[in-house]
Amino acid sequence: MLHYSVGVEPLHFIIVEFSQEADVSNIFFKSTYAENSQIVPVQSLFLWFKAPFKKVKQKPLKKITLEIENGTYIASEDDIKNLLRLEKNISDQMLLLYNTTKLNDVSTRLRFITAHQVELALSGIFPRMMAYPFGSSVNGFGKMGCDLDLVLRLNENSVPSADSRLVFHSKAVTASERSTSQRHMEAIGDLLQLFLPGCSQVRRILQARVPIIKYYQQLADVECDLSMSNMSGVYMSNLLYIMGDIDSRVRPLVFTIRKWAAEVGLTNSYPGRWITNFSLTLMVLAFLQKPGRNPPLLPGLNILIKFAGPEDKFITEDGVNCTFLRNLNKLDFKTENSDSLQSLLEQFFIHYSQFDFHTKAICLNDGSAVTKPDHSPLYIVNPLERGLNVSKNVSLEELEKLKMEMRNAAWILESQESKGMNWGILSLIESKTKYSSTTAKQPKLLEVSKLFDSEETNIDLEFKNGQVENQTINVVNEPVKGRLKRGKSRRQ
Repeated sequence: MLHYSVGVEPLHFIIVEFSQEADVSNIFFKSTYAENSQIVPVQSLFLWFKAPFKKVKQKPLKKITLEIENGTYIASEDDIKNLLRLEKNISDQMLLLYNTTKLNDVSTRLRFITAHQVELALSGIFPRMMAYPFGSSVNGFGKMGCDLDLVLRLNENSVPSADSRLVFHSKAVTASERSTSQRHMEAIGDLLQLFLPGCSQVRRILQARVPIIKYYQQLADVECDLSMSNMSGVYMSNLLYIMGDIDSRVRPLVFTIRKWAAEVGLTNSYPGRWITNFSLTLMVLAFLQKPGRNPPLLPGLNILIKFAGPEDKFITEDGVNCTFLRNLNKLDFKTENSDSLQSLLEQFFIHYSQFDFHTKAICLNDGSAVTKPDHSPLYIVNPLERGLNVSKNVSLEELEKLKMEMRNAAWILESQESKGMNWGILSLIESKTKYSSTTAKQPKLLEVSKLFDSEETNIDLEFKNGQVENQTINVVNEPVKGRLKRGKSRRQ
């Protein structure tokens, strides 16, 4: 039994795991509905206890102590920062951040329960349908409170052999594939809104490139995005999970870098011209594959393809080959890289602050950078659909901001000499209080005024070339004069 609560005035729930599936069927068989003609009598995984009709004399029961822990509790930012200050070194801070914010067992179970609720609702007319979770909920890089991505497959499970002479009567598809998908999604949206307990705030976004339905499962406290697109997202989640499972340092490194990127304003919770967490994760994985001063920590995707067996062969309906090794026991790769998490973090920032984004593309297939095939500011090759750039949305301005923040982070980590109030990764994620990448104030590698210790004075500059006129800057009085005297000329 696992406990969790939902809401400000919390509703308390217990997830109960049974030893046999027959026990679950027995629970459903013996359950009933509320005595109210206004309810829709839907059977689902969510049940509640009602008070007994009358008191029944029972034998004294043995007292049992049950430890209750809220499995959906999300630690506050202040609590996390206070814990980070107590750690001994940056590597320990990174492990703490990962273990404190990663998706826990209860939250993972709730996401599969939410997926299974949709399967049960549609199983009457689609008995072979499957609702596949993908994305951060299952790829090993999800944090507490992350959204649940689902893809529905109506004829996925236990398909009979093609030579069967018994064939179901079915309705023919009369419209285009996209139009048909939109109609199906609209009907499923109505089902969620009208019949399924806990499903609320249903929003149908059917004109998007990939039609989706957004809804909130309030009994599980999960935001959901449901689609009927192809399976490439599920297979990409497989790949990311496998990469994170190869070495225990991968996920803490990714969590730290994604936390840093969010705090300095490089990533956002809504789409735009900035880099996404997915692209940032691929950058980390590619860095860990790089041949350089130290041995690679991760293999290239081509190595996983090389060791793939017949059971690993998967090709989507669009012809995308998603074949790669799933069983790591069969992988003949062992890293000799013994770098600490702190060292890997510092190397990551240095690596990409010096990376040639102008001519090179980031590629996980060969484990090395390749020549960029077009003029996109940032090019990250989609590992499964190699003709696609997963970072095509990133603008040149955002790439420059990314490079600048990389240099800032490398400088902050290298320049630390002692522990202050905010040391280690706290100095990275606290930098947003001094600089803001999302406003007109751009972060700087170093504040000029900090080079000097005297009082400031204002100097007016007027350029007559039409570029800058009547601008005022702050400079420091005495030390500047001293530096100018030591130079070759006052103009210099």
